Amino acid sequence: MKKYIIAIIFMALVSPIFAQNNSEESPNVYCVTVSVEKIYHTSQGYIIFYKTQRGIASVGIPYSWFYGGGATKAELVKLQVGSDWPSMTIFYNNGELTHLRVYTHRYVGHYTWGYVAQGIDTSSYFTDEETITLKF
Repeated sequence: MKKYIIAIIFMALVSPIFAQNNSEESPNVYCVTVSVEKIYHTSQGYIIFYKTQRGIASVGIPYSWFYGGGATKAELVKLQVGSDWPSMTIFYNNGELTHLRVYTHRYVGHYTWGYVAQGIDTSSYFTDEETITLKF
């Protein structure tokens, strides 16, 4: 019994040495989820129409974000039929977009999937490959 008491006292004295220093500023990490209305395949990427507080907004996400090298900026998660998707979750760290996930129906014949006809110019949706601007 005496050994246990000594061990507990020793642990109490030593444990502050291993405590994490919280004096540094912690990162401001948060995410926003929006409901997706329609997703269009184009030659450059996906054009996603999503709901905002003011109506419907759109954003073009290049294929390189989904299928680039090791560190991709976006994920396309295909799920079975459900009421919580299609949706898009955008992750921010200190106010900057770090990555996003698009949850869609597995079946691309679902009414939320669409294709843009050839010959239609969609380049205005893909002006910058490094970042995108979302409206809420």
